[in-house]
Amino acid sequence: MDKEAILKKTEEFVRLTLEGEGTGHDWWHIHRVRNTALTLAKEEQAETFIVELAALLHDIADWKFYNGDTAVGPKVAREWLEKWDVPEPIIAHVCEIIERISFKGAGVLNLMKSKEGLCVQDADRLDGLGAIGIARAFAYGGSKGRELHNPNIKPVLHSTFEQYKSDKGSTLNHFYEKLFLLKDRLNTQAAKRIAEDRHQFMEEYVKRFLSEWEGN
Repeated sequence: MDKEAILKKTEEFVRLTLEGEGTGHDWWHIHRVRNTALTLAKEEQAETFIVELAALLHDIADWKFYNGDTAVGPKVAREWLEKWDVPEPIIAHVCEIIERISFKGAGVLNLMKSKEGLCVQDADRLDGLGAIGIARAFAYGGSKGRELHNPNIKPVLHSTFEQYKSDKGSTLNHFYEKLFLLKDRLNTQAAKRIAEDRHQFMEEYVKRFLSEWEGN
């Protein structure tokens, strides 16, 4: 198995599939997640080939764009990796990471079973924090026609995935329903260190947003 060739082909496949996507789940999101995941993998002594493959493929068919179907992403990833004769244990590991990576509601635990999964999940969650996380939140909200903010609709801490994926609240509610929760749901010490500053920046941003909303 030529790992470098498989990674190069996978990068090309993902880039061509997601390039120009406008909701914040584009190729550059994948690029950032891969780089961060590999950095975390070094500290965690995780298998970098699996980490890189999973990071590259983790949003190849995100459930948010397939009517909430979480099976599509792992299916597309499996078909791609089988095409290149990747051994079954590696395929299964990568697909399990993809299946478990997403946040699915405040009350839903979606635990990873491997160091590799922990690294990729943390990298993905870190990209939802800070300045880029804010930009991605509003890009996605705009793509779904969501209001920036509606003070008459309060945030909901969803107890099930069904509730979470059917939510139609404002983008600002998303900060309370997901983004502000990510810091305490990270797995690795390195990710937790990075998250502190990004989380604080988001809190300051929302405070400023609400102040300006009132005309201050």
